[in-house]
Amino acid sequence: MKFTASLILLAGLNTMCLGQAKQTPGNKAVVAQPLSAADSGMVKQLFFSALREKTLDNKKAAAELFNRVLQIDANNDASLYELANIEQVQNNLAEARLYLERAVALNRDNEWYWNALASLYEKSNDLPKLNAVFDELIRLNPDKSDYYYDKANAFYLQKRYTEALKLYDKVEELAGPSEELLLSRQKVYLRQNDVKKAASLLDALIEQNPTQTRYYLAKAEIFSTNKQYDSAIAILRKAIAIDPSNGLLHLALADIFREQNKPAASYDELEAAFADSNLDIDQKLRILLGYLPRLKEPDARASALQLSKVLVQAHPDNSKAYALYGDLLLQSNQVKEAKEAYKKSISLDKQAYGVQEQLVRIEFSENNMDAVIYDGEKALELFPNQAWMNYMVGVAWLEKKNYVKSISYLKNTVMLAADDKNLLTQSYSGLGDAYHATGDRKSSDEAYEKALEADPDNAYTLNNYAYYLSLRNEQLEKAAQMSKHSNNLAPDNASFEDTYAWILFKQKKYAEAKLWAEKSLQHDKNASATKTEHYGDILYFLGDVAGAVKNWQKAKALGASSPVLERKINEKKYSE
Repeated sequence: MKFTASLILLAGLNTMCLGQAKQTPGNKAVVAQPLSAADSGMVKQLFFSALREKTLDNKKAAAELFNRVLQIDANNDASLYELANIEQVQNNLAEARLYLERAVALNRDNEWYWNALASLYEKSNDLPKLNAVFDELIRLNPDKSDYYYDKANAFYLQKRYTEALKLYDKVEELAGPSEELLLSRQKVYLRQNDVKKAASLLDALIEQNPTQTRYYLAKAEIFSTNKQYDSAIAILRKAIAIDPSNGLLHLALADIFREQNKPAASYDELEAAFADSNLDIDQKLRILLGYLPRLKEPDARASALQLSKVLVQAHPDNSKAYALYGDLLLQSNQVKEAKEAYKKSISLDKQAYGVQEQLVRIEFSENNMDAVIYDGEKALELFPNQAWMNYMVGVAWLEKKNYVKSISYLKNTVMLAADDKNLLTQSYSGLGDAYHATGDRKSSDEAYEKALEADPDNAYTLNNYAYYLSLRNEQLEKAAQMSKHSNNLAPDNASFEDTYAWILFKQKKYAEAKLWAEKSLQHDKNASATKTEHYGDILYFLGDVAGAVKNWQKAKALGASSPVLERKINEKKYSE
């Protein structure tokens, strides 16, 4: 379009090269001195060269050439127009405006210039000057309805409503009635608080198009906005009779009932709206997300869950619908059903990583390590750089005693989790466990040290590191300090108490060890064979051989089985 404008400008270039009329402040035209033949030829050559550079998108070169034209012919309005276009493309609107104002001052009868200037005034919201431009455009083309319509809209923005309505009448006189014109008038009436007149304008559209429910919806919105709820409900009921499954109509009714504090009626309309598969799913999702802050309320949670169920029925092929359904099922403690919803969501969109992580987190919390490995490794094929997924799969392999695979995934995690101290600590701690299991004591200790460097107060790391040091009978004082700290951080933890008791035993502090072993057994809900055996060992060194043998036998009954334990029972003395 702009190139066409340049061609139109070129058509008048010969005339411009012969002489220009200048507009003075007193609006008297002063004829400039005609250009010489040489200058005229140079102007044409430079102008064509500038257009060529502009076509090639060489803005800088084009601008330089147009400016050279102006150096020879300061009144060359075509060059001013083209320079304005170049500045506007580069978002230099103030400079573009100056060029166009000079161009229209030199050539008041060029519609291209005035239209371009109108666009700039509109962008800068300079409405008084915009009105003046529309006056010029109407002067040049008095039968073009668009100019009257645009000026009417400018009056509307200036709150000059009566003048806007008169111009809308002129538009209808030139172009005939239209829906756009009717809606523009309606906006004016609403600004004038004339709700009755604004609503009545839609009656004509409804009469002409009785099955077009959007007109009923628009009329209902006018009544609703002005709190005339009964009138809004009545018009919406008429529309629903025409199109019962139209979700937008039901949503509008739901909003009105909510405003009237009728939650049951509002919910019924929401459910009807959610059943409409043609209603935008993102709009439904936004409504459901609005329930999230209220999910602690049983009624709100039940409503959200039912709506999400209707959602997946209306959109059975939409991954997001199943993902949110899964979230709400999980909030309602329907874990099995939530997992199925997540799996369905993933089957519809394998790129939905968040859903995959949620599924694996559930499996991880259920200690279903086979499922964690299966679903986690599938996710990592697509998203190898997800730290938490690497961590969960790594821990799952650790639980399955495949230490090589565990170490591989956990090493990935520590590379990916540099900014997550919690995850970094857990990952290094897991590496410490895995390396210990492989007999790599050096790497195990280094991993535990890095875990504690990230979080010195991680009770799990402190306990495990201390326990493994005690098993090796190494750095017992350091192990005791770490174990004591873990018990201060997490009191009444049977495993942590047993670790501390065992370290004290290794330090030959038997009386103190006995106290901590008894605490451990008191807090142990699972009747651990290991803890019971440890207690027997401590009693032996306190001289209670009968008590020691009794606890060793009890440990065996609880499932402990080793040659060392058998020897202790048979020989009635401690053995390592």
